[in-house]
This record gives sequence, structure tokens and C-alpha cells, in this order.
Amino acid sequence: MKYRYLGNSGLKVSEICLGVMTFNGGKQSEIGSVDQHEANEIVEVALDNGINFFDTADVYSNGISEEILGKALGKRRNEAILATKVRFPMDKGVNNTGLSRYHIIESCEASLKRLGTDHIDLYQIHGYDKGTPLEETLRALDELLSSGKVRYIGCSNLSAWHTMKALAISEKLGLEKFITTQLYYSIGVRDIEHELVPLCLDQHLGILCWSPLSGGFFTGKFRRESDGPANARRSHKDAYSLKFWALDEEKGYQILDALDVVAGRMEKSVSQLALGWLLHQPAVTSVIVGARNKKQLLENLSASGLMIAASDIALLNSASAPVIPYPQSHQLTSDPR
Repeated sequence: MKYRYLGNSGLKVSEICLGVMTFNGGKQSEIGSVDQHEANEIVEVALDNGINFFDTADVYSNGISEEILGKALGKRRNEAILATKVRFPMDKGVNNTGLSRYHIIESCEASLKRLGTDHIDLYQIHGYDKGTPLEETLRALDELLSSGKVRYIGCSNLSAWHTMKALAISEKLGLEKFITTQLYYSIGVRDIEHELVPLCLDQHLGILCWSPLSGGFFTGKFRRESDGPANARRSHKDAYSLKFWALDEEKGYQILDALDVVAGRMEKSVSQLALGWLLHQPAVTSVIVGARNKKQLLENLSASGLMIAASDIALLNSASAPVIPYPQSHQLTSDPR
């Protein structure tokens, strides 16, 4: 397992982060159905194979994911860099949602209890809240940092301008800054390269890639001629979760063709190569992989440290190249001066 600095910090995390959205107590779900016993095994395999980075959120299965992860880590808690998130409602209370000081502090206390720990290593806002001033949100997060209940802060699913505005406010007010941003990024969905990746390089934010296989599409199990495994989330075209893994599937099949060529040459699986490609992209700190069982996790672990020839990277870049929007497209032209 290879390790990278967590954004602009001195903390090192594994290139592969275990995302535990699937930890839900065994209830049947389109996301996954991992119970406590299975979670214990998956977390143990992760730790034993060098993964030290774990990501969850309070809203995942309404707190169950945090509870299961906390129990699975148990006495090995100090071996883990633990990340969770706050933003969405956990109940119907009028103030139990958003990014107000009230909700952030209440939610942090609740997450600490569910996780069975006295601190959260990376506390992330799970999205933007137009109803709360960014100053209020950032001051609340800074208070949690000062209290020792949180070690670092990050954001997720924010636009480039919201992210930059937050960084500017933190600098102006002398508050701790976000060191990471968690974003949807895969070889088939490269939208963030237009503005967010340049921002992250300029401001030294680490990118944490969620859904790096686009909801399982780039595992290689989905082909033009088949719908994939019956129990896979993408096999259910009306699944609610699919809106979070938006993908141009026709282009995706073209990318799979290119992945097949390179994976065959390297004797690697399509999923290993798709994850490895992400780890070759600038500003990426870690890719967040989910696992329904130990076998899935062990296969994905091999993506860490994967060396891909420059010619193969160029082939994959060409097959997956996104449309470059204005004004970025004009910035690629030479300077007339």
C-alpha cells in the first residue's frame, strides 16, 4: 500500500480509502447490505493490508454505518484515519439539517458517540447549504478543531466558486481551512477537471474520489451485450441511487474497450486499471472504494502503486476525454502576444 499526504497537511493516508456506505446492518438495499460480522472481517482485511483511511457519513443508513464502523475498528481505532460528514437531516427536527452552528456541533457530538471515539480525524461538510452563511459554518468547524474533537476539515460536492469562497473567508478570518474536497471522479466522469482540479492544485487541496468506478460500471461487469450481475446497483435502471452515479453509458462502453486493451496488456483487471488511472491524476490523494465482501476489497487494493506506462495513460486519456467548455476551451489557444 502506498500513502500520500492528506491535502496540505503532514498527515499520510492510504491511496485506497475504504468507504463504508454499504455498512447498514444487513438490510437489503441497492447500495449494499453489510452486517456487523461482515464489516468486522472487511475492516480487519483493510487494516491488515495497509488501508489506514476510512470514510463514512452520519446520514449513511441514518447513523448505522458509523456505529458499525466504530465497532469494527474497536481496539484498532488508533490505526485508522477516520473521516465522516455532516449536512443532511437525521430526523424531522426543523433545525436538524444544514450547516448551521447548531446542527454541526450537535451532529459532531452524535457522530463521536456512534463511532465510539473522542475525535474525528477528518470532518467534512457533505454539500452546500444556501440557507447558512459560510462564515457561520466555518466558525463552527473551527470551534470543533480548537476543542480537539476534530483534527482536520474538508468539504464535499461543492462547486469551484463555493470552495474558493470558503477558503478566502477562512484566510480572512484566520480560521482553519479545508484541506480536502471529496468529489465524484472516475475515468468516465471527468467534469471536475475543468475548474475544480486546477483550483485544488493552486490551493493545495487533496481530492478524495467518491464512486471512482461510477457505481460499479467500470468493474468490467457491464457490457453492451449484457446488463451485468442481477444484484448490482446498476442492473436496476430505476434505482434511486443511479442519479448519484450519472454516466454517459455509450461513451462508457468506448472507455471500457480501451481499458480492456490496456488491462489485458498489463494482466490487471478493468477495475484495478480504472482506479490506477485515477491515482495518476493530479491533486488526487485517495480513491474511496466500497466493498460488499473481502474479495472485492482485495482486488481493489492492487490498484495502489500500479505503474501505468505513459503511452497507456495517453490512450486512456484520449478514450475518456471530456468536452472542454467555454471559457476553458479558449484558454487552450496560444497567447497572441
